[in-house]
Amino acid sequence: MKKNNKGTFRRLLKLIEKYKFLVLLSLLLAIVVVATQLYAPILFGNAVDLALGKGQVNIEGIIAILIKTAVVIGITALAQWIMNIINNRITYRVVKDLRVQAFRHLQNLDIAYIDSHEHGDIVSRIITDIDQLSDGLLMGFTQFFTGVITILGTLIFMFSVNVKIALIVVLLTPLSLFVASFIAKRTYSMFQKQSETRGEITTHINEMVGNQKLVKAFSREEASEEKFDEINDRLTRYSLKASFFSSMVNPSTRLINAIVYAGVGAFGALSAITGRLTVGQLSCFLSYATQYTKPFNEISGVVTELQNALASAARVFELIDEKEQIPDCYKAKELKKANGEVEFENVSFSYDKSKELIKNLSISAKPGQRVAIVGPTGCGKSTLINLLMRFYDPDSGMIKVDGENSMDFTRKSLRKNFGMVLQETWLKSGTVRENIAYSNPDATDDEIIAAAKLTHAHSFIKRLPDGYDTVLGENGGSLSQGQKQLLCITRVLLNLPPMLILDEATSSIDSHTEIRIQKTFARMMKGRTCFVVAHRLSTIRESDIILVMNKGQIIEQGTHEQLLEKHGFYYDLYNSQFAVTE
Repeated sequence: MKKNNKGTFRRLLKLIEKYKFLVLLSLLLAIVVVATQLYAPILFGNAVDLALGKGQVNIEGIIAILIKTAVVIGITALAQWIMNIINNRITYRVVKDLRVQAFRHLQNLDIAYIDSHEHGDIVSRIITDIDQLSDGLLMGFTQFFTGVITILGTLIFMFSVNVKIALIVVLLTPLSLFVASFIAKRTYSMFQKQSETRGEITTHINEMVGNQKLVKAFSREEASEEKFDEINDRLTRYSLKASFFSSMVNPSTRLINAIVYAGVGAFGALSAITGRLTVGQLSCFLSYATQYTKPFNEISGVVTELQNALASAARVFELIDEKEQIPDCYKAKELKKANGEVEFENVSFSYDKSKELIKNLSISAKPGQRVAIVGPTGCGKSTLINLLMRFYDPDSGMIKVDGENSMDFTRKSLRKNFGMVLQETWLKSGTVRENIAYSNPDATDDEIIAAAKLTHAHSFIKRLPDGYDTVLGENGGSLSQGQKQLLCITRVLLNLPPMLILDEATSSIDSHTEIRIQKTFARMMKGRTCFVVAHRLSTIRESDIILVMNKGQIIEQGTHEQLLEKHGFYYDLYNSQFAVTE
């Protein structure tokens, strides 16, 4: 853990290095602040020595000292203000850079990571953990520099005034450092657990908010609350332990600092009685003792915050260190406009390498062909789509597009040649117009409306409060599932590529609208290679070839009529479906 802590700290320093000029400027201002703060007690001590007793008060000298003190305080305040502005700038720029780095990395992460990790935890790392880091860094910059310089400065001043008293302070100092270090080491693990549990609770809340209708439909409110309470109790327990340990730092260091102050006061008083120290110097020394011990209290608080910040930063770096998808081959070329010839050659693939899914799969689709893929749930239909789009790459074998290995093309250019409508709809927060134009941001209003009319989405869009300018909430807000699906189909239609993937694209649309959309699909598919995944076999009768999958294998293929004549798996599937319908 200690090694990881140091590694995290080094990486943070590397991010800060970009702003070394601002850091140096902040350090310089910290020196100015400390120097002026340490000069003030000397002025106060001199003023005390000018008021020796009744009739022995040098009023003019005291006024001059007060004017100097006012100037010194003014310089301190100005330097402190500028330093705080600079520290804020450093902190928020570093945090911005880290958040950008984390989000960009997220865009390039292997899809397997996204599929296998809780989305709420990923969100928590990029938002909450980076916010925690921000708080720790800000406190570190604001108090750490001035604290360290104050300690060094007061020591120099104290040694210049009285070596013996300064030695008392120095000898007692390690006690304070030891206590702070001892407690800080034990708080890191608690803060780490706190951050991890915070990610869990974010995931749970995210799931419950997004699926509230299902929770209510199955009367799972109590179960949801119980799970929330369990996670929340753990978060409270870890937070209390972290707070308990961290809260021990300040009182412990204050106790030791009080001992230091008492030692300075006692020895200084004896020195003043014997005449080795003036009353003004004693006053100055006691002020320095306070200033010397104060940073230890502040730094102990900073150490606690830094432990929290480092635990949060470690989680962010853990995300950034996750394996990215295998980059495109350095020789990868752009696929301008595909003819639409697609071929699987002995392709094998499985998500869990210990369990076989697709093995030695070989299929061929000619340009302009409509290929339907049918089979029971879990047979590998959606996996074929993942492989076609290169969300995953085959474990062995090859997928060819226009006679060339799809891995020889850049992912971006390959995906541009596919239009995809899935059963799971996705709409972003924004207007209806922005959601349709997601596939083609340069599309004109006329093109957007024309596409919507073809998919029969125009009529319901016009009934929305602001038509095409209606702002939709997260994932379509209050739109019905069928309306969301129509918008997704319109989005693909707006920028028709040479190849189409339709995965239960009309599953949420009523039969009357589906009949009309099938005509639109017929126009969309004309001259394009299409892969259609369907459970309703009536929608794929006109396909050029139907692939029947089971347990990752193509067990039958042919046209609708040919497969019925075989009286095989497809025949049973087709007849059982219509029997259920009847």
